[in-house]
Amino acid sequence: MSTINAYIETHKERFLEELFQLISIPSISSDPKHKESMVKTANAVKELLLSSGADSAEVRQTAGNPVVTGEKIVDEKYPTILIYGHYDVQPAEPLELWVSDPFKPEIRDGKIFARGADDDKGQFFIQLKSFEALAKTNNLKCNVKFLIEGEEEIGSPSLPEFCKKNKELLKADIILVSDTTLLGLDKPSITVGLRGITYYDIEVTGPNRDLHSGLFGGAVANPINKLAELINKLIDDKNRITIPGFYDDVLFIDETERNELARAPFDVDAYNKSLGIPIGVGEDGYTTMERTGIRPSLDVCGIWGGFSGDGAKTVLPSKAYAKVSMRLVPNQDPITIDKLFIDYVESIKPKGVQVKVAPLHSGKGYVSPLDSVAYKAASLAMEKSFGIKPVPTRSGGSIPIVSAFEEILGIKTILMGFGLESDAIHSPNENFPLENFYKGLETVPLFYKYFSELMG
Repeated sequence: MSTINAYIETHKERFLEELFQLISIPSISSDPKHKESMVKTANAVKELLLSSGADSAEVRQTAGNPVVTGEKIVDEKYPTILIYGHYDVQPAEPLELWVSDPFKPEIRDGKIFARGADDDKGQFFIQLKSFEALAKTNNLKCNVKFLIEGEEEIGSPSLPEFCKKNKELLKADIILVSDTTLLGLDKPSITVGLRGITYYDIEVTGPNRDLHSGLFGGAVANPINKLAELINKLIDDKNRITIPGFYDDVLFIDETERNELARAPFDVDAYNKSLGIPIGVGEDGYTTMERTGIRPSLDVCGIWGGFSGDGAKTVLPSKAYAKVSMRLVPNQDPITIDKLFIDYVESIKPKGVQVKVAPLHSGKGYVSPLDSVAYKAASLAMEKSFGIKPVPTRSGGSIPIVSAFEEILGIKTILMGFGLESDAIHSPNENFPLENFYKGLETVPLFYKYFSELMG
């Protein structure tokens, strides 16, 4: 591996320059105003694949944003790794909370600060440049394919259909993804489970126009008050979701597996302190890590309506809105949950208002087996580079397409991420430690080595 590490050391400043150029494009998939930026980013990814050593790369159209594919076939007898990543990012708002421009990356305190620095441009760049180091030093003992999409942050709506139409193009032995976190550089971990997700818009309508709160207050239902009343009924005093039938398909985790997951080092006091909270709150009977790893949750991700400017305006608003997400666990079907949620909201709808629920996107949860060749290769690679055997963990986050990969392509996924919980993904001042970036570049080539050896 010395020639590979030497190549990385020689070119690491160029790697950062190329990453910064990619991060600088505001590829925000949820905002139609950035459609041109999405196309620009896809083309930039294509050129990066070619310059890194891919034999071919192509920007392919979908019903939504483009997908970028590429490949290098070294030998048909070698195993094939499919690298998945996404080039789209979350919106950067609220902009006033950023210390620096979210799309002008800069290094502070040994970290890259920018939107997409971790999620997922920085992380899939680890995969891209690890591939380059292997290819340019003639150490590539696997065939490699790439699938980099532009809609992960909005639920990957176009990708399942693309996969159905391109099964042969995407044929591989394993899918390798860097879009998850480590417990820490001193506590390496491999994510073996992801929660699923469902996401909704809720619109509450009262009077046909905004009203004077003095002349009409107390006589007409206030949509904001009624929305708050509705939301309050979604979770009980034990922090359990109240939707009838919601827990029917939740996979039961026995004590043996709970004890195994509990081996992951976790300091709850440090966790609370890092978030500036006095105490963690969640479903009774479960630890903090279990609440985010093996149990479902419901959260209001946004709520608005009426007047929110400076000063006072005595208005009784016509409408109020909320965005609600539920994180699901394996065995829960998003389509079933959609119906349960919509029916339940209708049944608890407050008097005097109309309520409309619109599903936005969803995805199933995923569990990766610990006895697979890919997991063993990832574990060996991390143990070699970190000096410590990694522990398996379950993530509270979601990558909706991962379960679809298995259903459509019949391929398992190994989740080998290098981010940290403190990287503030989806938040202002998203960052990615340089140390993690370089540790990823050291580790991924080792995965290739062990995977090819174990596959024979």
